[in-house]
Amino acid sequence: MTNNDVLKKLRVALMLRDDEIVEILSLVDFKISKAELGAFFRKEDHPNYMECGDQILRNFLNGLVIHFRGTKENPKDTNISLAKLKKASPLASKKPNSSLAPKKAAPPKKRYDPDFKAKQQKKVDKNVVHGTYKNKKK
Repeated sequence: MTNNDVLKKLRVALMLRDDEIVEILSLVDFKISKAELGAFFRKEDHPNYMECGDQILRNFLNGLVIHFRGTKENPKDTNISLAKLKKASPLASKKPNSSLAPKKAAPPKKRYDPDFKAKQQKKVDKNVVHGTYKNKKK
């Protein structure tokens, strides 16, 4: 697995946009543009693909630590930052299956009514005359 793959997987797992990654890298005084960052996320056969070096990945991981934990002088509450991450996650909305919870009875399924189409045809007013249109192609 290359550094590019690690960076891509972290970006997806943490739901980070390019501008957020640039901000995280700026926390460790590493300046990079969005264009340079986009080159890391391209496919390997793309002409603008660029290999992510060890220095960039190392700085990103150090910046990620500061982003979530804060600095030694100004620490963040990790429970709050992780709660935000879980709240934004689409998997957080799914409730875990609990075998201890009582099972609810499934609602009864609607049955197929063979006369439904006939009933709908009776409701249609067949005396309606459709108008003619001026711009209609002939």
